[in-house]
Amino acid sequence: MQKTTILKQGQVNRDWYIVDASGKTLGRLATRIATVLRGKNNPGYVPFMDNGDFVVVVNAEKIHVTGNKREDKTYWRHTGYPGGLKLTSFKEAIEKDPTFPVRNAVKGMLPHNRLGRRLLKKLKIYAGPQHPHKAQQPKQLEV
Repeated sequence: MQKTTILKQGQVNRDWYIVDASGKTLGRLATRIATVLRGKNNPGYVPFMDNGDFVVVVNAEKIHVTGNKREDKTYWRHTGYPGGLKLTSFKEAIEKDPTFPVRNAVKGMLPHNRLGRRLLKKLKIYAGPQHPHKAQQPKQLEV
């Protein structure tokens, strides 16, 4: 009978991937990124450990959404005070911070606990085509 081997945290090999978001659909891009961040594309995947890779997203300001979501989609947050609901449309959010819609979509697809917060730190998003991670020699990620 063979034993299942689980990699220790120091034995995990982390790769760097780069994704060009221009013209890509937001949800489809976010699911692919979340899969790589979790490490589900690696053979040593276990759900309770951080076995994932780093992902660099460039051209986040050129992300595509289908239908009327550019005008109709709203992001909401609450201040904690009565009547403190703050609504922001997709259009306003992308003008204020072009990286927000991508980060928010990926964050919603990760676990909502300590592991998810740790995984989100391995996601690097840039509005334009420039990024400071050339030294890591990121590979192109197909979406």
